Amino acid sequence: MRHVTCVLDAQAQLGECPRWDAGGRDAGGRDAGTGVLYWVDIPAKTLHRFDPSSGQDVQRGFSQPAACLARHGAHGFALGMKDGFALLSDFGAEPEPLGAQVEETRPDNRFNDGRCDRLGRFWSGTLDGTKQHRNGTLYRLGIDGVVTEMATGFLTSNGIAFSPDDRTFYLADTPNHVIHAYDFDLASGRIANQRVFHQFPHGLGRPDGASVDAEGCYWTALYDGGRVVRLSPAGEILEEVAIPARLCTMIAFGGPDLKTAYVTTARQKLDDEELARHPQSGGIFSFRVDVPGLAEHKYGG
Repeated sequence: MRHVTCVLDAQAQLGECPRWDAGGRDAGGRDAGTGVLYWVDIPAKTLHRFDPSSGQDVQRGFSQPAACLARHGAHGFALGMKDGFALLSDFGAEPEPLGAQVEETRPDNRFNDGRCDRLGRFWSGTLDGTKQHRNGTLYRLGIDGVVTEMATGFLTSNGIAFSPDDRTFYLADTPNHVIHAYDFDLASGRIANQRVFHQFPHGLGRPDGASVDAEGCYWTALYDGGRVVRLSPAGEILEEVAIPARLCTMIAFGGPDLKTAYVTTARQKLDDEELARHPQSGGIFSFRVDVPGLAEHKYGG
């Protein structure tokens, strides 16, 4: 059994998109630290930088939700926001729109989960906030700033990940309890041959954010399921880890060896009874794994 601890009692409404940054050297050649975890609270419109070694969590706000992030250059970030992508020159900078703001005509939609591929393209999808229309769309932001529609027809685009050999692309449609797999061509940045990777039964949690480990296994956080699940490359459940928060939103890997799992959670819409049962809902939880995760790629390479 995995030993799970709450490393940050953040009380987030909707904690999402944890991304480990291993640190290194800053522009002046100084040691930038031993590693930090960036994450967002979507309804609070905040981006956070959490240092596990000190327990310090620093945040900054935006005028609209930031749902996902990727590092860019030495200090910057690419973000998926309400209607499109944006760039930050550093943690405290103001976001500058990047590429077409493709969701401006859909007021109920916003960007959701996202991740960069090995060549530095940023993939992110959108969701319909009403959960009534299948117009959630997957977009690819090229390193040239061009936004391309890659797939559509989802209620909530989520769980974006790539296999270690760059031959498989994963995408979950959370309200439909399904994770899809696609053939992925790294050179062209194309996906094809959509198929069901894993279908979860209704009532036991919905696949939310995810990450792939070095053995090609897909870890998904189950929203309304109180756990994270490790799936084999064939889509079979290999392991389940209970998290003391019902609304698990995403899992990422960090630490010097990429063997520390970090799980973001939410407390939105939970009643007093549920919050009394799981008072650290909205926190970030952690446990050790046997197989390391994959290092995150930066936007622009």
